[in-house]
Parts: sequence; structure tokens; C-alpha cells
Amino acid sequence: MGAYLLAGLNPEAPLEASRLRMMRDAAIRAGFEVRDLSEQTWIASWGPDPVATVTVGPWILLGEAFHRHHAPVWRVSADDPLAYEKKLLARFWGRYIGLRLDRDGRLAALLRDPSGALDCIYWRDGPLTVVASDLPEGLRSLVPETWRLDPARVEAALHDPYSTAGALLLTGPTALDAGTMVTLAGGELATLWRPDAILRGATPVDDVTAAETLRQAVDEAVDAVAGQGHALAVEISGGLDSGIVAATANRHHPGRARLWLNAWGPDASADERPWVDLLADHLGIPATCVPRATGQVTRDLLETMPHGLRPALAALDGLHDADWARRFRAAGIDRVLTGKGGDGLFIQPADVGVFVDLWHERGWRALLSPALVNLARWNERSVWSLIAKARRHNWTPETPDPPNLLLAPPIQEPLPRHPWLEGIGDLGPIKRRQISALVQGLGLHGPTLQTKAAAIIHPLLSQPVTEACLALPISQLTLGRRDRGLAREAFCDRLPPALLERRSKGEMTAFYGHMIADGLDVLRPWLLDGQLAAMGLIDRPATEALLTRESLAWRGGYVDIMVTAAIEGWVRAWVPRLSSH
Repeated sequence: MGAYLLAGLNPEAPLEASRLRMMRDAAIRAGFEVRDLSEQTWIASWGPDPVATVTVGPWILLGEAFHRHHAPVWRVSADDPLAYEKKLLARFWGRYIGLRLDRDGRLAALLRDPSGALDCIYWRDGPLTVVASDLPEGLRSLVPETWRLDPARVEAALHDPYSTAGALLLTGPTALDAGTMVTLAGGELATLWRPDAILRGATPVDDVTAAETLRQAVDEAVDAVAGQGHALAVEISGGLDSGIVAATANRHHPGRARLWLNAWGPDASADERPWVDLLADHLGIPATCVPRATGQVTRDLLETMPHGLRPALAALDGLHDADWARRFRAAGIDRVLTGKGGDGLFIQPADVGVFVDLWHERGWRALLSPALVNLARWNERSVWSLIAKARRHNWTPETPDPPNLLLAPPIQEPLPRHPWLEGIGDLGPIKRRQISALVQGLGLHGPTLQTKAAAIIHPLLSQPVTEACLALPISQLTLGRRDRGLAREAFCDRLPPALLERRSKGEMTAFYGHMIADGLDVLRPWLLDGQLAAMGLIDRPATEALLTRESLAWRGGYVDIMVTAAIEGWVRAWVPRLSSH
């Protein structure tokens, strides 16, 4: 998606525009496309995908907005004071923010669509409000002198990287959460959309209707986004989720994709070419399989990650990120579809927690469901062990993300979490995990070298698909018998049978293990002598012990190392900018 920065007079500011004109001139000198939205508000944009505007009543939507096929406006009460804005989010989906101007053309309010695919960060600058998806190098001089690093938020990001999709790691600018509106005159925030509100208001349907609803949602999302842009590429990993996206894109827009692209790893667990070939033969598409970029972790690689107002956690594999961006540019690609997000929303894995969710919904009646025996068989467990876990008060599945052993004990307790994770303790454990996966998905929209080359779109994280999955119970999404059971049923006529029945997944652990082990000479001083260690957030003795070949082979922890190194890079990039004020 293209990026933007807009500036306008505050609602209470006098109609004097010298500061506004000065910033506008700076944006033009930096080479950005600048358009006036009113005499008191302008927008600069850059990047591979133009930031379009559409007016809907009093709101101007910036980005890419599509009309819903079946807008669920029925769930909004006519007596709700925010009924207009909530219905707007029900009628339009895509990647956009909204802004409302007052009668003099000054900025009055902002909102951000539920997908969170386009960031919305705002701050005051004298008589102006500045709103941006990011701050490009040519406009870094606009950083106000009052901005500071927020150590508490940096610590929270280290212990919970998903939290970086919420509040920023800086004091001064404010990130507007997805599905939220802010009135700028008083700073009041209003929640327009939350994941748990969708599932709490859902009406039960049978399995046939559920499968049709899911199929229609994916069709709507993929059809819309694949039909935009000039040159399309589709990633095909060899798994079920990317297969669903690829089959759907080929169904609605045959011949439109210029590239069907796969990167295979150097070992058997990371080489998905047999599954890619199987899908390509079934769909009649020409798959392009290339070796995944390899190389060493260097200081230059760590220092040139595409950090912006947020850390570039979507670009942890910098070598692959740079290689994919180069390939997109060479092929003239301006839009890329991925299958990311499907695991969390369609429910992978279907562990014993699925039965705990069913027990949470039905109580003792869950014992009569075929899911009890089916899930016990799928997980190779006894039915008695599933019942015991279901009856245990507040049972939760083992966290997929164990503690980061590089870190010192938290200074603050409790660590702040994303707002979507608050107030959901009454839900079943796997429904909570589904919402956590949605929060994780927000981070996939972050800055990468690929997003500078093309619009990277994740249709399975779009609002139509998200709402379809949230509205269905976990037992239905798994059909009470296996991971992503409903998705397999919904798209059984589009995918090869062997792919539908596949139990394994591609695995990159060994690949990243070798890459990190070969880069220890760079990573050890980067973390042991860096900013995070100076802030007391790194456990230096533990990190020194962990960053050895022997420890890596025994303990792993590759993702933790990559995330910690990336956040270290973000802090290093921002400290000089802030200290120069």
C-alpha cells in the first residue's frame, strides 16, 4: 500500500496557514505527490500503490475501500450515537483511514478501518495536527522536539512483540487502534469495532451454511483485491492457506497474475516444491520456484532494516525481504497476494483446547458430541484426558511463544497488552487464541522492503474473512475433527485432494538456525553492547550464554533472537534522531 502524511489545522486553531504552507512546501521539495483536501488540509503520498480518496457523507476515506456485498448494518442499533460511523465500517472494507473536516476545512476527527492494514499515527505540531502511516526519510525533520523513547513500551515490545501493533514505542505521537475513532478537539476515543463484539453478536448456523459463508467471504476479499493494480503476483507456499488464495484468485481473475512465486529452503523440511507443483498442475498455472535467499547476518543488514515509526518486525528475514523486493521490481509487480493469517483464523492446530472451547460452550452436553472422540484420535490422546482438561478451571493451552530467555525480568507488571486482548477472559481458550492471532496479523502490515516495492496484501486478514471466522465457534471451524476443517470443506472443489488431506507443514527452523549461528560474531556485540542492554532490558549473562552454537543447537530460540535484534536496531535508529533535538 502506498504511504501518506497529511497535515491540517487543529479544530481550535485560527485560520492562519503559514506553518501549514511551510510543511507542504517541504513535502513537495522531498518529491512527494501533494494534494489539497481543503484550504486548511493537504496530503502527501508515496510508494507503489496510490492512496486514493473517496467521500462518504461527512467522511473522506483515504486508501482502498470496497463496498461489502452483504453489509451487516443490522448489528448496529439506530439509537447508538456512533451509528453512522459503525455502519460505515459495516458497509466498507479494505485498507483505509477516515478523516472528517469541520466546515472551515480543519481536521475534526479520524478513524481507522478494522483490518489495520493502513496505519494511522497522529500528533500535534503547534497549530497543526499531522497524521501519517509512516515518516519517510525526506520528512524526518518534522519530528517534534518533544518526542522521546518510551522505555516501558520498548520493554513491553520485547516481552510481547505482538503489542507493537498497538501503542508506539515513542512518547509524543499516538497510534489510533484499528476499528477506533478519535475526535481531535477533545481527544476522545470511541471504539467502533472489536473482534469479540463480532462473535458475541453472532447467530448459530449449520455446517453447510458456515462453509458457504466462509467461501463467500474469501471470494469477496480475493476477487476485490486481485482485480486492482496493474501487475499481480501470488505467493504459493505449498500450504493450504496460500493454496486457497491462489485458487480463488485464479478462479476470479484467470490469467491476471504475472507471477506465482515460491521460495524453497535448502533442506527437505523447508522445500515445498512438490506441493507447489501439485497445486500448479491442478490449477493450470506456471509456478516460479526460486531458492530462498541465503547469506550471513551482517551489521549492515541489521542497520538497514526498514524501520519507521514502528519496528520492522514484518521484515525479520532481511535477506528474503530484499530478494523478494528485487524480484517484484524486476518483474514490474505492483500488487502481491499472500495466504498469511489463515492458520490463526481457520484454527491451526486443532489441539485439545478445541474440546475445551466446546465444553465452554455446551458444558456436559459436549460429552455427546462426536468431536470428543474425533479430537482425541486426532491428538492421539485419551478421551478422559480431554475431559479432564475441559473440567479444569481456567485451563489454557501451552503458549506457542515461551518466554524470551535473552531478556531481564520485567521492570513493570503487568505488561501492557493490545486492547483487543482485554475483556475476553470469559471466552474459550482457543477463541482467545484466535483473537491473539488477529492481533499478531496486524503486525504483518508493517514496513518492509517489499512494501516499498509493491502493495503486499493478506486477503485472509481482510474484514470480510475475519468477521466470518470470528462469528463461528471453534468446534465448527475445525468441524470437531481436525485443523482448518471447515476451510478444507469449503474449498474442496478448488484444491487437489492430497493438499486438502495434508497434515504436515513446511518448516524453516533449521534454515534460520544455520543463519543465526553463522552470524553470532555480529549478533553477540549487537545485543550485549547495545542500547537494550544499556537500558537494563537484556539479561547480559544469559544472553552471552545463549548466543553460542551449542546453546542454539540445544535451546533454539531463533525467533526471539531475530525479534530482539530488530528492536535493538529500531532503538539505535531512533536514539540519534531524538537526542539531536
